[in-house]
Amino acid sequence: MIRALLSACRKLETNREEKIMTLLIVEDNAGIRRILRRTLVDTASAIWECANGSDALAAYEEHRPDIVLMDIRMPGIDGLTATRQIRGYDPLARVIVVTDYEDEGLRTAAFEAGAREYVLKHEISDLPEIVLSLVEQEG
Repeated sequence: MIRALLSACRKLETNREEKIMTLLIVEDNAGIRRILRRTLVDTASAIWECANGSDALAAYEEHRPDIVLMDIRMPGIDGLTATRQIRGYDPLARVIVVTDYEDEGLRTAAFEAGAREYVLKHEISDLPEIVLSLVEQEG
């Protein structure tokens, strides 16, 4: 069953040696996944993608990425539930919520679910710095 779930996830590897981390992007919008990947390709040694929260935990268990970029609103399992599942599996998992919703209630819910950062999609250009800072802070 896990293999079937992982078929929805795609691994994208890069070859530059200075890249220091691995990422999992969980986002239902293929265009946003593409933008996130392009924004972070110079930062990561490997990037995996999932199109929904239902596949996120299986992909996390399989790949153990350094950082998870998680959308909130997705069909099926939403990003907050997926974040709780990942943090339940690995309390040290580093999840960054990336969303369109500038809402204090959602921001609070994201942090309560275990997210380390909350980034608005119009701030995507700031993600490389945010991701690197999180990795450096927590090793």
